[in-house]
Amino acid sequence: MVPHLTTALTGPLLELERRILEHDTTVERWLRTQWLEHTPPFYSSVDLRNAGFKLAPVDTNLFPGGFNNLNPAFLPLCVQAAMSAIEKICPEARNLLLVPENHTRNQFYLMNVARLASILHHTGLDVRIGSLLPEITEPTTLDLPDGQKLVLEPLKRIGTDGRRLGLEDFDPCAVLLNNDLSGGVPELLQNINEQFLIPPLWAGWHVRRKSKHFAAYQDVAIAFAQELGIDPWLINPEFEVCGKVNFHERSGEECLAANIDTLLYRMRAKYKEYGIESEPFVIVKADAGTYGMGIMTVKDASEVKNLNRKQRNKMAVIKEGMEVTEVIIQEGVPTFERVDEGTAEPVVYMIDRYVVGGFYRVNTARGIDENLNAPGMTFKPLAFETGCCLPDIHLGPDAPPNRFYAYGVVARLAMLAASLELERAAPTET
Repeated sequence: MVPHLTTALTGPLLELERRILEHDTTVERWLRTQWLEHTPPFYSSVDLRNAGFKLAPVDTNLFPGGFNNLNPAFLPLCVQAAMSAIEKICPEARNLLLVPENHTRNQFYLMNVARLASILHHTGLDVRIGSLLPEITEPTTLDLPDGQKLVLEPLKRIGTDGRRLGLEDFDPCAVLLNNDLSGGVPELLQNINEQFLIPPLWAGWHVRRKSKHFAAYQDVAIAFAQELGIDPWLINPEFEVCGKVNFHERSGEECLAANIDTLLYRMRAKYKEYGIESEPFVIVKADAGTYGMGIMTVKDASEVKNLNRKQRNKMAVIKEGMEVTEVIIQEGVPTFERVDEGTAEPVVYMIDRYVVGGFYRVNTARGIDENLNAPGMTFKPLAFETGCCLPDIHLGPDAPPNRFYAYGVVARLAMLAASLELERAAPTET
């Protein structure tokens, strides 16, 4: 169930994983107490990087789109976790409306929608899929490569004064978004006040910022590290922000260069402290956005002052044609994991507060210091051997159940950070 991995589990990371393993009861108790005070997102996925000296999240998605990549062995765990999530939101729910991205040709994404609908169906819900696409004017059946069929139906406002969202003959208790709202909130989704909309609208990329998430994660990492008696840097990717950038007009370059210098200086100090000989680097990327767009690796501040037109164009625009004006400069975490001769990073999926599986994102065309969410990537589904929740103290820290347990712990820390992030971003009641 686990592909051959080449890893570098030595030094600080081995010690970190040993620490987590030896204090697994403390870890689980601490996390459990956090969920008494905070509400986990309905679902989430976390991209992790295992550097051999550091294990840290580099991105957290609140509209995960890769359920089709999970190992089928853990679908029962998905269903149980989804039941827990639904019971918290709408215990008597019968109908649920799933609103996907506006894709009709991305077969992999559509298989994700079908898998997600199947998971929710097994919780005892009647699940139907409402499309925001204007060309979907009647129920439309799509044939998928894996033999499944997906029916898209036109969304409409229903109920008194159109205050609810539904379909022609379908009035759902809750609406689950699998659309990250990169282009803003469509009119159909505005002013819905009689249904549960999950995640909330302010979880979308029209509002959300990666810097806000990692600020929350930093708070979580410090608190967790204090509980375990470890250096928070071992699990925390540091960052800086530039809020006024225009790559086409070459404005904001000074801000970028200054913050890159600042972050690299701090990284070199930490590398020296831990005896790390590799060259530090940072990742410059859009503060809002997904799909691996608007990302570059930088090892020296001078690099952002000498971007050619092609590089500037690549950084200037992200999903939905949105222009990049805000940038996060994130500590680069190299990955020393390899799967099938390709550079790899684990992606952990969660529903409610439970780890439900994951996969390795693999890219044979990218290096250890580059973004792997790019053309050429493939996915290797994992059962994550006991679902990242059953470590074996009789085995070494780098044994698969324990390695995946450490992954699950750090992913849950990122999920907790997402909870804090959403709480802080929630509109103030007037």
